[in-house]
Amino acid sequence: MDPILIQRLENAAIAAVAAALFVELGFAWWWLLVLFLAFDLSMLGYLAGPAIGARAYNLVHAYVGPGLLGLVAVVGDLRWAAFVALLWAFHIGVDRTFGYGLKFADRFEHTHLGEVGGKKG
Repeated sequence: MDPILIQRLENAAIAAVAAALFVELGFAWWWLLVLFLAFDLSMLGYLAGPAIGARAYNLVHAYVGPGLLGLVAVVGDLRWAAFVALLWAFHIGVDRTFGYGLKFADRFEHTHLGEVGGKKG
């Protein structure tokens, strides 16, 4: 099986689990849709060039952030942190399911999951 397909399926599973936990914790499912694009504000870094844009995008689109915030939510029993962490993980999972991987510094379309838009090389 293609490794990129495996990664996309893994990320779809992460998005599904995050959504299920989100609803299980009593948060309204529609928040996942309403706030979905909030994390894409990180793309504004591309206004300063592809290298800075890639750093900003990758900082917000790595699972480290929601993972740490999720830990804070559990340890501190903080519902707001759980809300943001699950929403954030859901966003990353959906993005990666559709091929929007972490960015290389040369251009937005060059990701660790291949070229955005199906281009090769």
